[in-house]
Amino acid sequence: MRELVEQVIDSSGRRGAVVRGARRGRTVTVNRRESPLAWLAARGLVDARQAEAGERLRADYECAQLAPSVTMRWAPRVDNGRGAALDPGEAQLAAKRRFDAAVGAAGRGLADVLWRVVCAGESLPDSERALGWPARSGRLVLSLALDRLADHYRLP
Repeated sequence: MRELVEQVIDSSGRRGAVVRGARRGRTVTVNRRESPLAWLAARGLVDARQAEAGERLRADYECAQLAPSVTMRWAPRVDNGRGAALDPGEAQLAAKRRFDAAVGAAGRGLADVLWRVVCAGESLPDSERALGWPARSGRLVLSLALDRLADHYRLP
């Protein structure tokens, strides 16, 4: 499945905010469905267990609505149309608790790269630069973090 959006590119090649309407500067079309984690999984750089753990963490991050927002938040329907379930506020708090427990299980040194790549959607090279790590060290650390996360979720 594809969800294409236009994003602004600055002079250093970094992507910026999603463009709506007017075009300012150079833009690129991005498939929002292909996250850095999905990119790594599609190329066999993380296994299926690690990818599943990362997707669970990202789902809790999005359900908890932890990302910064610039527009009005519409309450999501959390019962998938099946009737009575948790109300949106309770579902958000439950997702926040699950997210905090999962990040805590990953550990302090591993949570940084896990959040940047899985939740914020940063590429591994950008994460390595932001964290001050040597080039190509992020994949090893991300693999360790995803393994701890998979253990936390008790994935087979």
